[in-house]
Amino acid sequence: MTREHSTPYHRLLVLSLGVITLAPILLLLVRASALSWRYPALLPSQSVHDTWRTLLFTPTVWSALATSVLLASLTGVLSTAFAFVAARALARATPTARRVAAAAAFLPVIAPPIALGVGVQVFALRAGLAGGNAGVLFAHLVPASGYLTLFFLGVLSAYDFAMEDEARTLGASSLQRFVRITLPALRPRLIEAMLLGALVSWGQLALTLVVGGGVVRTLPVELLAFVRAGDDRLAAAAAIILTVPPALAFGMLQGGVRQSGATA
Repeated sequence: MTREHSTPYHRLLVLSLGVITLAPILLLLVRASALSWRYPALLPSQSVHDTWRTLLFTPTVWSALATSVLLASLTGVLSTAFAFVAARALARATPTARRVAAAAAFLPVIAPPIALGVGVQVFALRAGLAGGNAGVLFAHLVPASGYLTLFFLGVLSAYDFAMEDEARTLGASSLQRFVRITLPALRPRLIEAMLLGALVSWGQLALTLVVGGGVVRTLPVELLAFVRAGDDRLAAAAAIILTVPPALAFGMLQGGVRQSGATA
């Protein structure tokens, strides 16, 4: 938005959006430091500063955090690899095949997580993966792969395959074409895809509960346990930790967009 087109209405709209975005985070910060905050008081009556110390010295939180990081990392890498291969094959398919495949990839993205979880649980039970990290990882890969397949279909629609075709006619192998042509050209998009795939896994609750059966304790599951136990302070602190990676990833993606726009 240029300065010439900036009006009081636009500034008010931006300010309102900022308040709506930051207000929940600020409330979580206040609740995490409040010993008591009961209705109808507008502000907490007492504050403490040991919430973060308690949270950091809770072994289950560290275990849940490690599990979430592991699952998110594996989901990001594996879903990116699968989605890239699938989208690359579809990019050169017929328009009808692309439309059918895009609809199939879109289905796990829009399906209710609980419904998707029940379907994945049936497969996980038959495969002996239910109640373990492998089953939860597979459950996270389903929506992440669908989402990233759509992402790469959009990316590859603007990708020029002519250089790869020319390299193939000159005798370059598939690995050489990928390492020397495809990877340098699409490296930023591949990094973005891994971040997006990891974020899909990071916030999963319904799929983790249904397929993991409460045995696999990720950070969202641990947060839910705090809420059920009535410990709003630790729940608020865990929720803040849960929002940090998406915020960092968003900043990295925004920086990548600006850099690509500047170098375009």
